Amino acid sequence: MVAALTRVFGVHNIALAEDVVQDAFCRAMEVWKFRGIPENPSAWLMATAKNRALDVLRRQRTARTSAPELGRLLESEWTLAPVVDELFAPNVIKDDLLRMMFSCCHPRLSEEAQVALILHILCGFSVGEIASAFVSGHAAIEKRIQRAKKVLAGSKRLFDVTLPADFSARLPAVHRALYLLFNEGYHGASAESAVRAQLCHEAMRLAAILLEHPRGATSTTYALSALMCLNAARLPARVDASGKLTSLFEQDRLLWDRKLVLEGLKLLELSASGSELTAYHVEAALASVHATAPRTEDTNWATIVSLYDTLMTIHPSPIVALNRAIAVAQHEGPERGLEEIDAIEDRKRLSAYPFYSAALGELELRRGRHETAREHFRAALALARNPMERRYLERRMNACERDDSQHVGFYEEFQNPPLAFESCLQGVRRS
Repeated sequence: MVAALTRVFGVHNIALAEDVVQDAFCRAMEVWKFRGIPENPSAWLMATAKNRALDVLRRQRTARTSAPELGRLLESEWTLAPVVDELFAPNVIKDDLLRMMFSCCHPRLSEEAQVALILHILCGFSVGEIASAFVSGHAAIEKRIQRAKKVLAGSKRLFDVTLPADFSARLPAVHRALYLLFNEGYHGASAESAVRAQLCHEAMRLAAILLEHPRGATSTTYALSALMCLNAARLPARVDASGKLTSLFEQDRLLWDRKLVLEGLKLLELSASGSELTAYHVEAALASVHATAPRTEDTNWATIVSLYDTLMTIHPSPIVALNRAIAVAQHEGPERGLEEIDAIEDRKRLSAYPFYSAALGELELRRGRHETAREHFRAALALARNPMERRYLERRMNACERDDSQHVGFYEEFQNPPLAFESCLQGVRRS
């Protein structure tokens, strides 16, 4: 609704678009209370917003009230309603979502601001929800969003997705924003929950819209979409019936969404059509190895290590190195895994990440060094970011007491966001 209305009023009037949306929801609260929820609530809300927009345009028929490219068409009653009707057509709204997505990834905005805008404008998240996802204060996020909106307003109009050069130049930023959005849902640092499936599904929805555009359907977009599908397929098993986090090694693979696995594998195959090899390609390939292994013990760890070697050449980071070390431990034993962790450059940047210490604890537990393992888990517990993580790490501490060295409870693989993006990381923060 905001995307469609911003196309009508112009990006410089995004606050007006949001006000009209708010009015539509307030109207729904009043009407539905007595008439009941309509069969198609979305269509009802969209129609109400469209009618409210027509009222605003009729009362304030000036170029300032509408998008510059539509000004004259919206000044005449003969063309006003037909033009607005056309702008609210489903296929046009999808184009507006794409325009808004690219507009939110303005080069003058930081990655934090880009993702915050996408969450707020395209996904409908409140400032409070975004603050929780970013582990930041409400006031700080509100200021960040307001500053970002001022940048958008300065551009006067939504991004034009028909310009090939501009589209290609901004596409990598859109990829990063969608990746980070998905990652925040999958490995989030929210104070309430370690898994926020809604964020994952919003990222997948926007990636699907991007794939429908001829210039958006690049091999990189296919790879990113494949990565999302293959990881999202594991979401049903990441939290058990009692609300506890389960590691990759504990998960009931029968709960994995096979339809999403197949979709991810299809997208991964399509991603091979280009000549470019990106980190998204390698991460999707990694996810495919896990998704196609019937059991944990059937995982091809040699392939996993090889893929991490490739990823380290494309996009080296402490997180990638930590994942590689865990894969080496699975393939060659805990001693080799600890050696690889000890060799990680800049591993101090992982010191505030709870699952760095947890990985050390798991490997020491497998070596039979229970007291050392317990200390690592205790350090990880002190850094836990939400109740789910705390309960998970407490269980691993209890495993030390039970001499449970046979069970390996590594907590999933960790995504590899740019380390410069401090607030959206899944815990990787500079000390």
